[in-house]
Amino acid sequence: MEDCYSQQKFIVTTYDVLVMTILSLQTFAGMWINAFMVSVLCIAWVRKKSSNSSEKILLFLGWTRFWYLCISWIHLFLIITYICHFYVHPLPQIISTTKSFFSFSSQWVSAFLSVFYCIKIANFQHSFFIYLKVKIDKIVPWVLLGSVLLSLIMVIILYKAIDEAVCDNINCTTTGSFWKLNINFHQHFFPVFFLNGFTYAIAFTAVISSALLLLFSLWRHKHKMQMKSLKNVSMDAHIKAIKSILSFFFLYSINFTCSVLRLIYSMKKENPVTFLIVIFQDVFPTVHSLILIFSNPNLKKTLLRTLSCVKCKICMRQEMS
Repeated sequence: MEDCYSQQKFIVTTYDVLVMTILSLQTFAGMWINAFMVSVLCIAWVRKKSSNSSEKILLFLGWTRFWYLCISWIHLFLIITYICHFYVHPLPQIISTTKSFFSFSSQWVSAFLSVFYCIKIANFQHSFFIYLKVKIDKIVPWVLLGSVLLSLIMVIILYKAIDEAVCDNINCTTTGSFWKLNINFHQHFFPVFFLNGFTYAIAFTAVISSALLLLFSLWRHKHKMQMKSLKNVSMDAHIKAIKSILSFFFLYSINFTCSVLRLIYSMKKENPVTFLIVIFQDVFPTVHSLILIFSNPNLKKTLLRTLSCVKCKICMRQEMS
């Protein structure tokens, strides 16, 4: 055990400190934003004693992202500073699978949010689409429950794969990249990569399909308004909606690309490319939640009022000092 502790003195490098600092600031900002969204929606739910479908989705999404960011930070902190303590059965399995559970859940729910907006806003005359538009509010709770159950099944498979790899190959004197251990990569981690890739691909396909359908519907409606020479206010609203959808399309495309690249470069340690990929991918829950807040009038109003109060308190303290 003493050998283990002596080796850990050489683990924390300048690169590790840089990674820890940047990702900590990024993670805490994301946790605050998602915690703010969850708290505001919960308070509104208690006051009104009811909540609409979009608020339920946003509440669940903010909750899963908050815990994903929290556990990701704990995971990173333990790997960088207490690697010997981290690789003690069953800590790696529990932390990795718990992190994956919240990651899978947030991906499924964020993809469903795009589908939900598409069904609510788009205007198609197909009978199945009309059926979904009528029944979507009743479907939402079942979809949220289904995302939890599906994520739970997936992490059970991941737990088994990680448990086999860790139990067979990890000991206290292990240092360096986790992937440099004497592990049969294809045997142990194929399920991990397959499930991650499957989740990314399905969620990305759902988001892109919903965005394209919604863009087509809004473009067609905009074209009809132009033909009928309707008011510019309605036209501006549709143009704004199209721009918002394009921004989501761009954001999800970057996230999907980073997710795929992260799987490819995950075998390498202290790689600047890996570091940049992690930054871009982990900032997605923060940026996307921030966009959702500013897209919701109540959340936006509350956020601006909160920031204004904080600014006033800071100014008052500066004047008193």
